[in-house]
Amino acid sequence: MSDSCNTCSSQQEGCGSSCSSCGETCGSRQPGSMVKPLNPNAKVKNVIAVVSGKGGVGKSMVTSLMSVIMQRRGNRTAILDADITGPSIPRTFKVTEKATSNSEVIFPVSTKTGIQLMSINLLLKEETDPVVWRGPVIAGTVTQFWTDVLWEDVDYMFVDMPPGTGDVPLTVFQSLPIKGIIVVASPQELVGMIVEKAVKMANLMNVPVLGLVENMSYFQCDECGKKHKIFGESHIDEIAEKYGIGKVAKIPVDPKLAGGVDAGMIELFDGNWLDEIADFIELAFPA
Repeated sequence: MSDSCNTCSSQQEGCGSSCSSCGETCGSRQPGSMVKPLNPNAKVKNVIAVVSGKGGVGKSMVTSLMSVIMQRRGNRTAILDADITGPSIPRTFKVTEKATSNSEVIFPVSTKTGIQLMSINLLLKEETDPVVWRGPVIAGTVTQFWTDVLWEDVDYMFVDMPPGTGDVPLTVFQSLPIKGIIVVASPQELVGMIVEKAVKMANLMNVPVLGLVENMSYFQCDECGKKHKIFGESHIDEIAEKYGIGKVAKIPVDPKLAGGVDAGMIELFDGNWLDEIADFIELAFPA
């Protein structure tokens, strides 16, 4: 991490203006910002990352649902698909158009309702082409999706992160002005432990956790209305209480929702599971 500071008030021997020679106990040592600038003609007000400790828990679906909810409320939303090796956002919205560019910028592709998208699948010749890149190249691509794309008057950008706490999540936390994160999990006890890793990473990076979402939380019988916890007992409320996270959402196993995602019709979904988290984000970070 690069550092910058004013003249060191403690006047430690050998202290230079760059702070590179300062000790960790130097009172004037301040980390310089690593946030990358947008294109001068782009505008993004609020950036929210959607993370998970492991794959397969519905992180991309929650990212899509949140963008749809905020778009329906009259906000201009966007999704930056940072899951370079496992992109799914374009298919969720049934977007097949390829992104275009000129010598200066890349133009995002818009969904039917106007949500702006950028994903590696919008640049590949075939969506099934694998991305066989090493970590630094992947991280650099994510950064370019922020700096080189002409994002137009975006009120809320949701970043669909790859699972885990590796190179790309670290790059996003450092390079983008993240206002907060939403953590997605499923009910299994093992996943609960992995959720805590994601929460602790956010705490290390001084990024607030805006909400916890438990996907596949239960199945509700159409006939009797009873909720069946087919993937085990939930631990999400315990984790939220432990870390002082006020907003928790539970999404059921819903064949209609899953079918809508598979068919690329996520913008037609019907459900209020994430409304409280959306309310909180609008209140905390006005458009």
